[in-house]
Amino acid sequence: MNKKWAHRLVISFWTSADRLLALTVSLQVALLSAQTTEFPTIDRQPSGELIEEARDLPPQGFQLRPLYQKGIALTKLSEGWVPHLYNDAVKYCTIGYGHLIQKSPCNANEPPEFRNGITKPQGEKLLIGDLGSSEYAVMSDVKVPLTDGQFAALADFVFNVGSRNFQDSTLLKMVNSTEFDRVPNQFRRWVKAGGKQLTALERRREREIEIFFDGIPIPKAAPVPGEELSPVDIRKGEQETIH
Repeated sequence: MNKKWAHRLVISFWTSADRLLALTVSLQVALLSAQTTEFPTIDRQPSGELIEEARDLPPQGFQLRPLYQKGIALTKLSEGWVPHLYNDAVKYCTIGYGHLIQKSPCNANEPPEFRNGITKPQGEKLLIGDLGSSEYAVMSDVKVPLTDGQFAALADFVFNVGSRNFQDSTLLKMVNSTEFDRVPNQFRRWVKAGGKQLTALERRREREIEIFFDGIPIPKAAPVPGEELSPVDIRKGEQETIH
């Protein structure tokens, strides 16, 4: 074989090898693209308590008051169930009954236990853990005895709006002064998020009122002159919304 043909053979060999490598890389890229997970965006508000920067967690060994089943069912219904990873209304990666994974979109690098979805028992366990700081806030800030229904309703409210908003709320003042006839109207104020009044929040507030007065008639007292009844944005809080 002369040098000219040998040279052509080498070039042909490497050209074929390059083509094979390029084809292999293309197939790998295509495979990876096919495996890339698409995370849906679901129009659900994140828990105000879970996204709060400075929420107070129960101290080590602190005994939380148990939530009875109606209370857990209330929060489950309001949060909704999604067994797989999704991005909520503000693009936070979430799963289950509103369990916050990270304050950024899902990116396929989430903890392994969430990547293939979770079961409802797993979701309930996560929810009960997430509700801990909300229960602690109610136990710390409410100074009067509460029924199981009242405690559960307020814990769900705190989970939704955040403990800092709860501490500054007229609702808390009404509870601590045992002016329970004024409680329904104060619950009903917290129905806005991002400047918009939301049907989902209106429904949640009505559920909280029902369980707060579980077993007794819901009072229909007329507003007290001067009582603040303007709608409140759950992302801003009562003080910022009013002033």
